[in-house]
Amino acid sequence: MRLALNKKIALPLLLLLLVFAAGGGWFLWQNQHPGKSGAEKAIQVKQLYTCSMHPFIIREKPGLCPICGMELIKKIDNSATSSAKTPADMDAHVSLSSTQRVMANVATTEARNEILNKEINAAGIVQYDQSRQAKVTAWAAGRIDKLYLNSVGAMVSKGSSVAELYSPDLVAAQQEYILAIKSREELKSSPFPAISQNGEGMVSSARERLKLLGVREGQIAMLEKNGRPDIRLAIYSPFSGVVIEKMVQQGQYVNSGEVLFNIADLSTVWVEVELYENEFPNIHIGQQVEIRSQSFPGNVFTGRIAFIYPFLDPKTRTLKARVEMRNPGLKLKPEMFVNAIIRVHLESTIVVPLTAVIDTGKRQVVWVESSPGMFEPRDVQVGEKNTDNIQILSGLNPGDKVAVSGAYLIDSESQLKGNSSKDDDMPGMQMDEKKTR
Repeated sequence: MRLALNKKIALPLLLLLLVFAAGGGWFLWQNQHPGKSGAEKAIQVKQLYTCSMHPFIIREKPGLCPICGMELIKKIDNSATSSAKTPADMDAHVSLSSTQRVMANVATTEARNEILNKEINAAGIVQYDQSRQAKVTAWAAGRIDKLYLNSVGAMVSKGSSVAELYSPDLVAAQQEYILAIKSREELKSSPFPAISQNGEGMVSSARERLKLLGVREGQIAMLEKNGRPDIRLAIYSPFSGVVIEKMVQQGQYVNSGEVLFNIADLSTVWVEVELYENEFPNIHIGQQVEIRSQSFPGNVFTGRIAFIYPFLDPKTRTLKARVEMRNPGLKLKPEMFVNAIIRVHLESTIVVPLTAVIDTGKRQVVWVESSPGMFEPRDVQVGEKNTDNIQILSGLNPGDKVAVSGAYLIDSESQLKGNSSKDDDMPGMQMDEKKTR
């Protein structure tokens, strides 16, 4: 009886000791060989699939390549960097092996601080320099007896004779001046000072009348020397330049003040450049401008901005800036179309190549290599740009590595995974979603 009772107590006690011994041994083995968490194991053993022709295509399940239609194969290289992240983090990232990077032509460069040189290209039209234009007019009514300039485009020098005018008023004024001179000589010997001074006043008054009729000092001196009036008096050009408009013919009667010729000096011209509204802040007076013409492809003309018009053209929504420049050889012709290049030097800022930025219409995204082979999308705010680089106002730090080629392929892979830089709020996409529903 006592022996049976001892057996009933000893057997459960022995089983309990065996359980404790097994648990202790398992605990000691775990301490010496630490295991991985369930999530880490799941990531480690997770099998991915890729396309042999398009290695940047990565899928979690077997299937067909969305580009070429080939059957996906098992992805052998599963980088350690991807296993260190959670599945939620991996959704926004794209992992590429070295082989995949070469085949996808993915290249990176560092964002850097530098001065961005912006180049503004604008269209311009050559115009006359309005400060170098003049009109030749008839100072007295009369008949054009002779014209020395018979065609538009003729060159004329300052002070040269352009026409000869017969005017009864000019003949009468000359006769009056000759009589005033004779009277002054006769009254000079008068014993009365008032009378002698009166003769000088007559001469002075007649001289002023001749000047008002356009007679020059040389002509008055010749008149005084000869002692007889000239039937025809020459009209002189007040300016050197080219005749751009001829208003009279030989033998024509003209009135006082009537225009005979328009003359323009083309040694200096204006170029009116049209600028868009987003370019206004970079333009200022005194800025150097390069002018190029298709008529002279090897020549570069330079000038400076002399005036910025204070109003916009309501039709083209552009602002005009006036460039003053020399015109050697008179190569630039008024109304000629030219190309203007204005170089702007901005302050030091973060700059990346233009190909690094993907513009979706509402957002600007770059793909940053956060670790070797791992790319993540980054929203950025962009500023000015030139033909090669673009200014980054926010979203990047100097030294960040960004994809400059193959970025669109990386973005396409992210889109196929369901996480991309696309705009989900775009109207076209919303309509597609409604149709599928």
